[in-house]
Amino acid sequence: MVQRSQLFLLLVFIIFSAIAAETENQDYVALLSLKSMWQNTPPNWVGPDPCGKGWEGIGCTNSRVTSIMLSSIGLTGSLSGDFVMLSELKTLDLSYNKGLTGPIPRSIGNLKKLLNLILVGCSFSGPIPDTIGSLRQLLYLSLNSNQFSGQIPPSIGNLSSLLWLDLTDNQLNGPIPISDGITCGLDMLLNARHFHLGQNNLSGTIPPQLFNSEMPLIHVLLDGNQLTGSIPSTLGLVQALEVLRIDGNALSGPVPSNFNNLTNLIQMFLSNNKLTGPLPNLTSMNLLSYVDISNNTFDGSDVPPWFPTLQSLTTLIMENTTLQGQIPVALFSLPHLQTVVLKKNQLNGSLVIGTTHSNQLKLIDLQLNSISDLEGKEAYNGTLKLEDNPICGVKGNLNSYCTVSLSNASYSTQKVDCEPVPCNSDQISSPYCRCAYPYTGSLFFEALSFSDLGNNTYYNILEESLMYSFHSHQLPVDSVSLALSNPITASSEYLEVKLKVFPYGQVCFNLTGISNIGFMLSNQTFKPPPPFGPFYFIGDKYEKFTESKKSSRSSIVIEVVVGGSILLLVILLAGVYVLHTKKRAERAIEHTSHFCVGWFSLKELEKYTNHFSVANEIGSGGYGKVYQGSLPTGQLIAIKRSKKESMQGGLEFKTEIELLSRVHHKNLVSLVGFCFEKGEQILVYEYVSNGSLKDSLSGKSRIRLDWMRRLRVALGAARGLAYLHEFANPPIIHRDIKSNNILLDESLNAKVSDFGLSKPIDDNEGSHVITQVKGTMGYMDPEYYMTHKLTEKSDVYSFGVLMLELLTARKPIEHGKYIVREVQETMDKTKHLYNLHEFLDPAIGLGTTLKGLGKFVDLAMRCVKEPGSDRPMMVEVVKEIENIMELAGVNPDANFTSTSASYEETSKGNSPNPGYPYR
Repeated sequence: MVQRSQLFLLLVFIIFSAIAAETENQDYVALLSLKSMWQNTPPNWVGPDPCGKGWEGIGCTNSRVTSIMLSSIGLTGSLSGDFVMLSELKTLDLSYNKGLTGPIPRSIGNLKKLLNLILVGCSFSGPIPDTIGSLRQLLYLSLNSNQFSGQIPPSIGNLSSLLWLDLTDNQLNGPIPISDGITCGLDMLLNARHFHLGQNNLSGTIPPQLFNSEMPLIHVLLDGNQLTGSIPSTLGLVQALEVLRIDGNALSGPVPSNFNNLTNLIQMFLSNNKLTGPLPNLTSMNLLSYVDISNNTFDGSDVPPWFPTLQSLTTLIMENTTLQGQIPVALFSLPHLQTVVLKKNQLNGSLVIGTTHSNQLKLIDLQLNSISDLEGKEAYNGTLKLEDNPICGVKGNLNSYCTVSLSNASYSTQKVDCEPVPCNSDQISSPYCRCAYPYTGSLFFEALSFSDLGNNTYYNILEESLMYSFHSHQLPVDSVSLALSNPITASSEYLEVKLKVFPYGQVCFNLTGISNIGFMLSNQTFKPPPPFGPFYFIGDKYEKFTESKKSSRSSIVIEVVVGGSILLLVILLAGVYVLHTKKRAERAIEHTSHFCVGWFSLKELEKYTNHFSVANEIGSGGYGKVYQGSLPTGQLIAIKRSKKESMQGGLEFKTEIELLSRVHHKNLVSLVGFCFEKGEQILVYEYVSNGSLKDSLSGKSRIRLDWMRRLRVALGAARGLAYLHEFANPPIIHRDIKSNNILLDESLNAKVSDFGLSKPIDDNEGSHVITQVKGTMGYMDPEYYMTHKLTEKSDVYSFGVLMLELLTARKPIEHGKYIVREVQETMDKTKHLYNLHEFLDPAIGLGTTLKGLGKFVDLAMRCVKEPGSDRPMMVEVVKEIENIMELAGVNPDANFTSTSASYEETSKGNSPNPGYPYR
């Protein structure tokens, strides 16, 4: 009788979860309001349940609308103030809909849970409402390429979590707001990494208070405004800065002397201002690649001695800077140099190019100087421009260098070796010779680390990076095509690259595919590879969707009829429930059948654990305690019992059961069952006999892991993790990979455990989720920690740390030292064991040949690359570890039949209980 009542309670819980699946009425009303003000909404926006019926572009969580992603679908109209009713909304992306006009309603400030506000490339106008400052959780604010006017709201300074601020290419005016003790300002954005405010009409000075040494800013883009006054010296305090654009203003005075402290700077644009004083000293900027300080009035001075010290330099542009003297030959020997433009100066003497110049050097432009002689021209095959120099006055001399020729770099994707096919009317042939309707748009790169715009290698890298990003986010993309016909736009001097994205397996994209591609480019999920700098994308309207537009009139009729019936249905619901209790119970039982796990009573689990006795306790953690038990069949189990104070809500507990019951893999710990009774939340797992990897590495379990066994452990853990990422439906991010959560069975096979922090990635969420940061310090992905954006690459980072732990048996953070940084600074590929002798665990077998060690270290360091886009996918990690094992002469798929007894270290006394590290 007791078990029957317990089952009834579980059924009631599931039934009410199903009832709650219908979209909240206020969300439905808000979406109807938006639909009434927009044209060209998706054709399946019909019916009263946008969540349950899957309205395209609408993402939901627990029956509440949490995202609207509708880029490039040709929406026209304005924003309704009623969308404030979407109180759970986290992402609003309406980018690339030029037909969206009018102001942003002030009521937007009531969307307190908004994380992403992305309205790139629309036609919104009017002032940016100051109520945006109420969105305290906002991470990304991208309003670039609209027609916003007025001043930047000081209230934006309230957005303490903001990482990305992009207001580029609008009509904003007035000063850059800073705080004064009464009002807020942008100086309060202490977590921001991006200030993109270029191509506006901002005036006044760059406030010194805007910058300080605690800021993590990597991009400061203030180009193309009307800023005056001097460059504040506080800008030289921002040590993380990588890209600085303050060109195209009316700035005056000298360049601050402390700019030499910006040792991470890669691109610096100071051109087209009114700067005076001495030429800036750039001696310590070892990473500086692109320098443009043209068209300023610096004091006449000789060529600075820092020219040859910039070993990363690709581009040096110093046109019209009163430079004088002779160019040192060492300048042309810089290994990466591509372009030197020193025209319209007072350079004189002999130009010596030399025979050791960079083989990448394509352009030397010295027009309008006083050069009288030339040496070493025979060894140089690039373009040399000497027009209006005395040397060109010599009759018959250097005609090819003294006549200006106009060049226009171009690039277009080369087709692979395939047979071209004729395409219908407006279809286009892809690089793989397949006819389709591509999604098109333009990538605008606001800074570059190269100037050889005709170099196909760079665009090939960009294509590969785009395809990798599309595929890693599981987007239906077959290929991409890039075109570069007019590389530099006259207004902004940004590099414009035309992009065509071709659909996979079909002639055209559906609306969901377009929205996801647009979102990946609008919210900066795609990280361009070096040497391409910060960018923004402007997508074109896509008109060839897979679905055909339906009659809006019939849709309205359906909505009115169904919507008007909601109240009647609610009134009848209680009666229907009573009359059909039996059928509901049957459906509920069927619903729970996919758990594929058992349901245990509390009384049963008490019996299996001797009433949860201390003698049966094998582990504990923040969640609660873990007990060893035994089923009547003799099967050993591990029982994780939550603390009362850490109890999850019923929905979260149910979600965890569903997640764990869906995954089945030999390298994942299996869920046997659960108990949900008398306020208890208990999970029952298979028992894994040899405890955790941490116990083995620390010596606690007395199991010695040599090099081959560590490779097997790494492979098993990688395979389990790859299964979660690639084959679970939806994909699952573990979020807490560490040695304590890798268990070893009796044959030392690795099993990934503890899914308490795991997050499934639903289709509506794209390839990542913005979520509260959780995990274990030392293993945690720094990109996830900084941005709150969780992806599969976050697990890859943690796995890379785990690989280093396998090598060293050290904790990730020990005595204030971080193992990743220590290995990075010490490793030397030219030396034996990569120069890591002092780090390697002696138990690994240092007296033997560690075949594949170098490749293992290389793979680990790729996994811990700080940009997530540079890390491999887990399926790639699995393949590389398999290759390493084959290199070491071991079959990765051979059965590991020996028991752990043969691996225990010989010592007196009994081995302690290895513990059971479920947390």
